[in-house]
Amino acid sequence: MTAGTVILWRHGQTDYNVEGRLQGQVDIPLNATGVRQAEVAAAVLTQARPTAILTSDLNRAFATAQALGERAGLPVATDPGVRERSFGVWEGLTHPEVKAGWPEQFHAWQSGDHPEGVEAETRREVGHRVSRTIEAVAARLSASDVLVVTSHGAAISCGIAALLGQDAEDWRGITGIGNCHWSVLRHAGGGVPSWRLAAHNVGVQEADFARAARIV
Repeated sequence: MTAGTVILWRHGQTDYNVEGRLQGQVDIPLNATGVRQAEVAAAVLTQARPTAILTSDLNRAFATAQALGERAGLPVATDPGVRERSFGVWEGLTHPEVKAGWPEQFHAWQSGDHPEGVEAETRREVGHRVSRTIEAVAARLSASDVLVVTSHGAAISCGIAALLGQDAEDWRGITGIGNCHWSVLRHAGGGVPSWRLAAHNVGVQEADFARAARIV
């Protein structure tokens, strides 16, 4: 058996997001906007009737997951397997800073290749790590269960690619995902691959957060 539905939910906004810095595995917290995003999105996600919550152990993801756990009355389990992609020595830097310090690697990265020599994880490594972790947790659940996984932008896109049977290193069929937005995967039973993407980058629009916050 396995969970019938997996919802991959990106954490709320941080100051690094606002400043355009690569976060990677730097353990930066949510900012005030991110906290509000998590609370509003959690109110919407409770309508999916989640039965289990798994989160990255990094603070920004854990705090986002906690907003849902408190509202849904569910415990929040942490696992470093769904952490963000490590960007090595680039973590904490802006794109212009990376370009200035590592012009060749930056060009390779922007062209879709792996930036060698900066201690960053490959997309393939991240995809395998995230998908294995999710599948292991989902396997302990049943078809009626809805597993919410709170994670990070690159980790989610690479993880989805791997869960869809693609090589995350080479396949770019998944666009980025906004802060506190989510994607939905349905288990395909005996099909190959085992998962199907039912929705991607869904969430409360930024302009609606204040209005929604007054309602929930």
